[in-house]
Amino acid sequence: MPIERFQFEGEGGHKLAAALDRPDRAPSAYALFAHCFTCGKDVLAARRIAAALASKGIAVLRFDFTGLGSSEGDFANATFSSNVADLVRAADHLREARQAPALLIGHSLGGAAILAAASRIPEAKAVVTIAAPSDPSHVTGLFREHVDTIRQQGEGEVSLAGRPFRIKREFLDDVAEHSLTNHVAHLHKALLIMHAPTDDTVGIDNATRLFVAAKHPKSFISLAGADHLLSQRRDSTYVADVIASWAERYVEPAQLAAADVSEAPRQVVVRETRTSKFQNSVSVGPHQLLADEPIASGGDDTGPGPYDFLLTALGACKSMTMRLYADRKSFPLERATVTLRHGKIYAKDCAECETKEGMLDQIEVAIGLEGPLDADQRKRILEIADKCPVHRTLTSEIRIVTRAAD
Repeated sequence: MPIERFQFEGEGGHKLAAALDRPDRAPSAYALFAHCFTCGKDVLAARRIAAALASKGIAVLRFDFTGLGSSEGDFANATFSSNVADLVRAADHLREARQAPALLIGHSLGGAAILAAASRIPEAKAVVTIAAPSDPSHVTGLFREHVDTIRQQGEGEVSLAGRPFRIKREFLDDVAEHSLTNHVAHLHKALLIMHAPTDDTVGIDNATRLFVAAKHPKSFISLAGADHLLSQRRDSTYVADVIASWAERYVEPAQLAAADVSEAPRQVVVRETRTSKFQNSVSVGPHQLLADEPIASGGDDTGPGPYDFLLTALGACKSMTMRLYADRKSFPLERATVTLRHGKIYAKDCAECETKEGMLDQIEVAIGLEGPLDADQRKRILEIADKCPVHRTLTSEIRIVTRAAD
C-alpha cells in the first residue's frame, strides 16, 4: 500500500511527523491511529495494523506525538492533555486535506487518548481501543519507583523499553486529573474494546471497567495469546481483520470511484507492502489480496505465491468454462473441482513436446465432476475445460511488454 509522509502543526506549534497509509483505490473510509506511550507511529503494531487496514480499503493516519520519532518538540513537555489535543489537530488536518476520520483507533495509552478526544471529532462514528488502560494514570506504574523523585525534584529520567525519557511533575499532575469514565459513558459512538487476558502491562481488568462504563453499541474481543505490543504479526493482522469487519456496520463508505463493471480485463496493480521481504498487495478492481512466498522460500506465507496465482487463474477459468458449457447443454453437473500442481520435468521425458533439452514447466490438472453425468457428458465437459481462455493463453504465443511506469 502507498504511504504518504508529511508534517502538520501540533497543539504546541511543533511540526508533527505523520504517515497516511492509503489503499490502491479510493478509500472507503479514513481512520486515525494513536500509538502507545513512547512508541511512535512506526512501531510494528501501528505499521502492520495500518497496512492491513489499507489493504481492506481504509486509509489510516498515524503520527508521532510531540518529541517522539521524527516529530519536533521535547517529550518531557508533553502531557496526556497535549496528546489529546494533537489527536484533534490530526483529525482537523485530515478533514481539511482529505476527509474527516470516521474511525478512531488507539493502542495502550493511545487508546485512552482516543477516548478522551472522540467527543471533539464529531464525524467519527466508531472507536477502537487496543490494550488500553481505563485510567490514564495507569501509565505511571511503568516508572512507579521514580514517581516520588519526580514529584520532589520536578522531573526525573526513567527507562522505558530500554530507552531513557524525561518525565516532569506536570505529566503526573495532568494524568491524575483525567478520568475516562465520563468520556466512555457519553461516547455516543460504537465502541470496540480489544484486550489480551494475559497482558502483563495493562491488565484485563482495565477492559472490564471500560466495557461496563460504556453504553451500547459496544463490543469486546479477547486477544488470546497476544502480548501488550502485539509483537507477533499474526496478532496485529488479526486485530486489523476484526476492526475492518466490525467497522463496516457503523462506518458509512465514502463515495468510491468505482471501476466500470463492464470493463474487461480490469487492471491489476501489484505493489510491495515493505512489511516483509516478499509481501505485495494485489488490487484487482475493488478486490484486495496479498501475495507472498512460502516460508521455505524466504517469505512469510501471508498470501499465495506467484505460481499459486497462476494455477488459481487456470483452475478458475476451467471451472467457470465447464459450468457455462454444462448449463448451456443442460447437463446435470452439480459441482466441478479443479486441483492443480506446478512442477518441472526433463524435456526428454515429454514425447509430444518440441523442446528436447533442459527442463520444462508442467502443470498437472485433476478435474472432479459431481452429478449424475453419463460417460459422454463427462468426456465433453473435460474436453471443453482445455478450451478455456486462460488455458489457450498459456499454451499460445504470449507477448509481454514491460515499460517504466509514468
